[in-house]
Amino acid sequence: MASLTFLGAAGTVTGSKHLLDLGTHRVLVDCGLFQGLKELRMRNWEPFPFDAARIDAVVLTHAHLDHCGYLPRLVAQGFRGRIFCTPGTRDLCTIVLPDSAHLQEEEARHANKHGYSRHQPSLPLYTQADASRALSQLQPVGYERPVPVLPGVEVEFVNAGHLLGSAYARIHAGKRTLLFGGDLGRYSRPVLPDPLPIDHADILLLESTYGNRVHEPDDNGKRLASIVNRAVTRGGKLIIPSFAVGRVEEVIYWLRRLEEEKRIPVLPVYIDSPMAASALEFYKQRMQELDPDLNAGVRDVCAFCTARMTVVETAEQSKALTASRVPAIVIAASGMATGGRVLHHLAAALPDGTNTVLFVGYQAAGTRGRALCDGIRQVKMLGQLVPVMATVEQLDSMSAHADVDEIMRWLSGFSKAPAMTYLVHGEPAAASALADKIRADRSWPVHIARHLEQVELPLE
Repeated sequence: MASLTFLGAAGTVTGSKHLLDLGTHRVLVDCGLFQGLKELRMRNWEPFPFDAARIDAVVLTHAHLDHCGYLPRLVAQGFRGRIFCTPGTRDLCTIVLPDSAHLQEEEARHANKHGYSRHQPSLPLYTQADASRALSQLQPVGYERPVPVLPGVEVEFVNAGHLLGSAYARIHAGKRTLLFGGDLGRYSRPVLPDPLPIDHADILLLESTYGNRVHEPDDNGKRLASIVNRAVTRGGKLIIPSFAVGRVEEVIYWLRRLEEEKRIPVLPVYIDSPMAASALEFYKQRMQELDPDLNAGVRDVCAFCTARMTVVETAEQSKALTASRVPAIVIAASGMATGGRVLHHLAAALPDGTNTVLFVGYQAAGTRGRALCDGIRQVKMLGQLVPVMATVEQLDSMSAHADVDEIMRWLSGFSKAPAMTYLVHGEPAAASALADKIRADRSWPVHIARHLEQVELPLE
C-alpha cells in the first residue's frame, strides 16, 4: 500500500512538502521553507522525518521559497536524485536559492558577531555551496509533456497561472492519478495566464490560502491610483514591500498603465531588489508563457517598466535612497517585511506621517507585514522599536492565489469527484471554510491535512 505524508503546508501556508511513498520508491513533492511564526520557522531546524538519501526524486511545482527553499538543506542531508520542474521554475530557482543561502549565511555571521545565538558557533541552515548543488540537480521539463520520474511513475506539469513556471504536478502511479495543486493562480489577471482546467484526478491536493475570502473586485486599478495620488498629496514616499519573484511584475504593470492613462503622475519608481530585477529579465525572456493580452499590448515597448524607473544595484545606492526625502515609489523585498532591503526603507518611513506603506500580497501570521496590516502602532525591526505614523494600506486584488470563488470555479472543470480532496496550504480557518464550501456545493469527500499526518493511497 502506498502512502502520502504531509510534512508541511498543513495547517499553515508555508513549508510545502508532501512525501509520496510507493514502497519501492519515494517521491517528495515540493521542498519549501517554513516562514512566519517562530514555532513554524523552528521546524526548518528539526531533524528530517525521513532519510534524505532514500528520496529517489523531487517534483517541484514552482519557485517560491515556501515550495523550493528547503532544497539546499535536503541536498546537504544526502539527497542525490533529480529535481523535476518546468524551465521557468528552473530559471527563477537560480536566483532565489543562492539568495536564500546568502541570507542564511549572513544571519549566522551576524549571530556570531553579536553573540545572541544559543549555539556556538551559529551555523546557517544551508550554504551557497548547498544551493549550487541543488541547482545542478534540477531537471527542467516542458508543460504537458509526461516524463518518467521513476519506474512506473510519470509526472506531467500543467500551467497553474500562479507564477512564471508554476504548475500543477499530475503524477501517474499505478492505475491512479494524483494531482498536486501547488498554488492555484487566478482568472482574468494581467501578466499571468489563467490556470488551466483539469478534467479528473483520483487524489487531489488543493491549496486553501484564501479558502474563506473573496478578493477585492477588479476595479481597473482605481484603488491603486487613489493610494498613489493620496501619497503624492501628502508629499512623502510610497513604500511597497513586494515579493521579489512573482509580484513586482504586476505592480510595475499597473503603475505603467496608470501613468499612460494619466490617472497618476509620473513619479520616480525605484526597484530596490537585485533579485526582482533578475526575475523581471526572466519574465521578459518568457513572454510566450505569460498572459496573451500582455503580449499583444507590448510588442514594441518595455513590458515591465515605467517612465522613470530605476533599478537600484548596490547597497550604497540603496542607503542613499533610504536617506532621500524626495517623493518617490520604492518597491523592495521582502513582501511580508520579514527581511531584506525593505526593512531599512520601512524603518526610515514608518515614523513619518507623510509616508505611505502599501502591502500587495498575502501576509502570513507572525510576520511584520501581518502586524502592520492589523494596525500595530510600533514594530520591532533592525534591533529597534519603530513607531508607526505612516499610512498603511493593503491591496488584496494583486494576490496571485485564487480566492474561494476562483477555487470553486476551477473545481467545476472536473468531470467527476476525486476519491479524496486533501486541503493543504492554508491556515485552519481558511481550510475549514473551504472544506465546508466544497462539501455543500459539490458533495465531494474532503479532508483537511494535518502536519505529519500519513494517509494510505490505494493505487491499484
